[in-house]
Amino acid sequence: MGPHPAAAQVRAAVRRDLRDLGDRRDPRVLVAVSGGPDSLALLAATCFVGPRMGVAVGAVTVDHGLQPGSMQRARAVAGAARRLGAYPVSTWHVTVEGGGGPEARARRARYEAFHVAARAARADAVLLAHTRDDQAETVLLGLARGSGTRSLAGMPARAGLVRRPLLALSRHVVGLAAEAAVDELQLAPWDDPHNADPTFARPRVRHRVLPVLETELGPGISAALARTADLLRDDAEALDGWSAREAAHLVRHGPESGLDVDAVGVSDLPRAVRTRVLRRAALDAGAPASDLTAGHVSAMDALVTGATDGAVADLPRVSVVRVGGVLRVVPSDPR
Repeated sequence: MGPHPAAAQVRAAVRRDLRDLGDRRDPRVLVAVSGGPDSLALLAATCFVGPRMGVAVGAVTVDHGLQPGSMQRARAVAGAARRLGAYPVSTWHVTVEGGGGPEARARRARYEAFHVAARAARADAVLLAHTRDDQAETVLLGLARGSGTRSLAGMPARAGLVRRPLLALSRHVVGLAAEAAVDELQLAPWDDPHNADPTFARPRVRHRVLPVLETELGPGISAALARTADLLRDDAEALDGWSAREAAHLVRHGPESGLDVDAVGVSDLPRAVRTRVLRRAALDAGAPASDLTAGHVSAMDALVTGATDGAVADLPRVSVVRVGGVLRVVPSDPR
């Protein structure tokens, strides 16, 4: 007998994602495994598909230390990965700290661990198990925050080392694949209680908002939101490319530290391109991406479109001052 139809779909998605690695020397990927059904389905599929394509498969699991028994659970997940033939398998115990909300802090610590693990294993990619439903939730969260095109474009299928091969599959299909793999894994999927905790925004979207939308507007909302993300990502990439070309001749190193932006030249650009140039200048001068808001970029834009000489905007770790026809963007915090 062949695999369960859902498992076959997950394997096919992984196979498509790994196809470009065939030309590399000793290609290797790591699967990020939390112990939830989606990541276990991805782990099982990748351990099946990878070796048949000449791609070595390892695994990484992250213990955030936020719940009782998390260390033991991480060990159990690592053991399941080893039984499937994954190598190397690493467990990272991280400290969740820093700015932003608890979800953002945990995500930042997790992704840092993924990148460190990938370097240690000399992996070409880290595979994450986000599904189409995760994408829909991300779009709705972006809408609620009043975010721009880049945020509403959701999660990319690829970003640097990170790949999301299951982004076109529903959580239902991936869950069925996980159920089919339970015997092979010798580990039942773990339901993270945080995924049902209404104090977090994403579980509220998952368990309250999306079901209401499905009831009131009809089925297929998650798929429609994911398609919207795909379309907006095309727009965002085009605008990012345009702004990068403009920044190449409108932004230059300042006389000391920081950057100088040609305010006159930038003012002639459409706002969608102009604000991207300004945001990139702020980031390059030292503003942390996690703290730089649309309001901060609007304050920079006001210096371009309506400010007098000497006007100042204070951004996280960066100060911006209008000096004649130039915006001088300089670090304000040595940290």
